[in-house]
Amino acid sequence: MPAPDPTQDRFATLPDSPFPRLNALIEGIAPGKPPIVMSLGEPQHPFPELVTTTIAAHAREFGKYPPIVGTPEFRAAIAGWLSRRYALGPDVIGAKKPLDPELQILPLNGTREALFNIAFVATPLSKNGKRPAILMPNPFYQCYAAAALAAGAEPVYVAATRENGFLPDFASLPEDLLARTALIYICSPANPQGAVASLDYLKELIGLARRHNITLAVDECYAEIYDREPPAGALQAAMELAGAPRADAFDNIIVFHSLSKRSSLPGLRSGFCAGDRELMMRFRNFRNIAAPQVPMPIMAASAAVWSEESHVVENRARYRRKIDMAERFFGNRFGFYRPAGGFFLWLDVGDGEAAARELWAKAGVKVLPGKYLSREDSLGDSGNPGKAYIRVALVESEAATEEALSRMAEVL
Repeated sequence: MPAPDPTQDRFATLPDSPFPRLNALIEGIAPGKPPIVMSLGEPQHPFPELVTTTIAAHAREFGKYPPIVGTPEFRAAIAGWLSRRYALGPDVIGAKKPLDPELQILPLNGTREALFNIAFVATPLSKNGKRPAILMPNPFYQCYAAAALAAGAEPVYVAATRENGFLPDFASLPEDLLARTALIYICSPANPQGAVASLDYLKELIGLARRHNITLAVDECYAEIYDREPPAGALQAAMELAGAPRADAFDNIIVFHSLSKRSSLPGLRSGFCAGDRELMMRFRNFRNIAAPQVPMPIMAASAAVWSEESHVVENRARYRRKIDMAERFFGNRFGFYRPAGGFFLWLDVGDGEAAARELWAKAGVKVLPGKYLSREDSLGDSGNPGKAYIRVALVESEAATEEALSRMAEVL
């Protein structure tokens, strides 16, 4: 089959999925030891039992079409969690509060579908007479690039490297690019580097978005997996900028959260988004036609899980112990550092593809080359910022993780 013509196929420049690329890389190579998968960020920790009991109690509701806006109980649980987690006030329900659960919170089938779909709502046909641009960190979540291309925008990959603390410097981009930018994706804590955006970084980014009329899509799916301090959030930064509860406090901002990482429930496919009142209304109208609903029993279970914190504390402690293991095995080698958030190691091994092959062939450990999460930078000449790295997902049990890290340290 001939290669797609980039002038005729808007997906001609779509990045390949990293996981088929990894499988092709190690195809035909027998694992040197019993396999341990550290390539996929799929949490393997226990999830709270109240999930199954709540779903069972609401099982009859599988016989109903769920509302796209969610149930009042779901929205109230999310509003309460956001208020507690990001200090939005003692009660976010009320006309004088900046976040209205009726209008500014939506349930999601996990966050990937909404991170993709938001680009359709936020991207005009043209901006300032030019093709719109969508900015994203590099390395990046492939969904961001797919969303940009599907919406007819130019994906612009902005380097997130050790030199800038693994957080892209969007403000340094040319004014003509910012003038046609419709949407900025940012992930904090970052996948794969674990960098956390400070309140100051978020405030400056919000200011940039508002000056240029850009929607800021903040992927905060790893916000509850952190090493020392709870990561700041975009809604929190916006509240501090506003100085007081205001209806426009969250203008230009939409945040995305999920139970996949926080509560080890990737298969539940449950998340939410919240933010800018007008944008959320448009997004609700779009999703009412084009997006999947969240089943009623899933929303009931999700509301219960968002209201329960003890399992989150236990989950976070497990990840912290695994980071401790990694520090013991790698110390100051391979650019090791304790990630401030998330559950990935981002190790500088010189050549990520070669290291991934070797770790599979000699140790039976499957890791992801950083090159597969990155592209050549759209600006500058820094090349592919992930080429030298491997991403290691610390999602297995503590025993399996320790075994895998031990094998990796021996081989590397």
